[in-house]
Amino acid sequence: MIEVRRPAEHEIADLAQMDYEIFGEHSYAQITMRQFYDLAGPLLNVATDSSKLVGYSLILPTFASNEGWFLALGVRETYRRSGIGRVLSRRALEEADRLSISTLRLTVEPGNNAAIALYAALGFQTEGITADYFGEREDRQIMRRVRNAS
Repeated sequence: MIEVRRPAEHEIADLAQMDYEIFGEHSYAQITMRQFYDLAGPLLNVATDSSKLVGYSLILPTFASNEGWFLALGVRETYRRSGIGRVLSRRALEEADRLSISTLRLTVEPGNNAAIALYAALGFQTEGITADYFGEREDRQIMRRVRNAS
C-alpha cells in the first residue's frame, strides 16, 4: 500500500540516496536534502511502500510574491508508471495552493515525454526551452502553472 506523507527526519539520508538513484549526477547532496527538509515543510513529501521510500516531490516558494518552483518529482524506476508520480504531484500542488502559491515553474528534460505529459495534465504549459540550463548540452524545458483565481 502506497502512503504519501512528509518524511521523518531520520529518513533524510535515505531520501538523498533515493534521489541519487533517480537523478544521478543531477541529484541533491544529503546536506541539501537536510536544508530542504528544514525549509519546505509540507511542500516536501515522500511516497512509501511499506516503509521503503519509493518517490518524492519538492516545491519551494520564491521571494516573488505567490510564486514557487516545483524542484523535484522522482519515483524509483521499479515504481514508475504506477500513478505514484501523479499522486505526489497532486499532493504537492494541493499544498502549494493551500499556501497561496499561485504560480509554479519547473524544468524538465525536453525528451522526457512521460513527465511532460504528466505536467501538462496537471495544468503546466511550456514557456520555452533554455539551452545549457544545467551546463553544456543540458537543456531544459521550462513549464509554468498558474492557479485559477477561483
